[in-house]
Amino acid sequence: MEQTSSHRDLLDADAIARGETLGILARTVVEGYRVGEHRSPFRGFAIEFSQHREYTPGDDIRHLDWKVLGRTDRYYIKQYEQDTNFVAHLLIDGSSSMNYGSGKITKLHYAKALGACLAYLILLQRDAVALHVFDTELRETMTRTDNLEKIHSIMDRLAAFKATEQTRIGAALNDIARMTKARGIVMVISDLFDDEEALEKGIRQIRFGGSEVVVFHVMDPYELEFPFHGTVEFIGLEGTLRMKTTPAAIRKSYLKSMNDFRRRVHEICDRSGCHYILANTGLSLGEMLSGYLAFRHKVAAR
Repeated sequence: MEQTSSHRDLLDADAIARGETLGILARTVVEGYRVGEHRSPFRGFAIEFSQHREYTPGDDIRHLDWKVLGRTDRYYIKQYEQDTNFVAHLLIDGSSSMNYGSGKITKLHYAKALGACLAYLILLQRDAVALHVFDTELRETMTRTDNLEKIHSIMDRLAAFKATEQTRIGAALNDIARMTKARGIVMVISDLFDDEEALEKGIRQIRFGGSEVVVFHVMDPYELEFPFHGTVEFIGLEGTLRMKTTPAAIRKSYLKSMNDFRRRVHEICDRSGCHYILANTGLSLGEMLSGYLAFRHKVAAR
């Protein structure tokens, strides 16, 4: 089922309202491009005290710790954690399998809407977004922007994209790993129907560069529950496979295979130190996204 997205229906009002309340914080240190909200790996002279180091000629004497000087007769500079802004790379699956939808919403439309809402929330808090849509390769790319007005261009690109090709998620992740010169956040939005070894290798490559990875696993409720009856012909969305069968005869083995697949993907994320979120298209976007952002804040507070 292919669904045409329009510019207007990608920004979910409920998801935006819930997301604005929570915001999106960087879980790990990031390398930003200007002073902002998130902790940088670099030392600076910002708000939060970090440590002392010995004074060297040329240091700003305003940062001398006079109390330490009085006690030890030695000159020490107070260092602080430098705050920064992050860049979020949104990597959205635009392959043919994303065209599936058991109801009014296809996985592709849900992924586009999730990408648009994440982009809006990130830009709203003055962080930056880069957009990438992939199938066998990166098809649509918008370079980094921190301008909220660019949300219209992002939505235009997403709305116009049509899914027609197969998936190569490993290649897309490798491309993103090469593109990301500084540590930030990579948000993957996909049904993940591809080689699991390539998925793990790609995630690990991004993590090796220091960036955080968040995986939104987009699935239709019919894919998760297999509630089919009678005699059904199943048609592959990324190939020529067609199979007519009685769903009752294969339901048990199908559900086992699906649950095993989800478990393996979840384990890949756990091993790689990234968050895994099941994005069930049967749930409202606002409910799914706010649930994750609340969890993210809880983890950050520990």
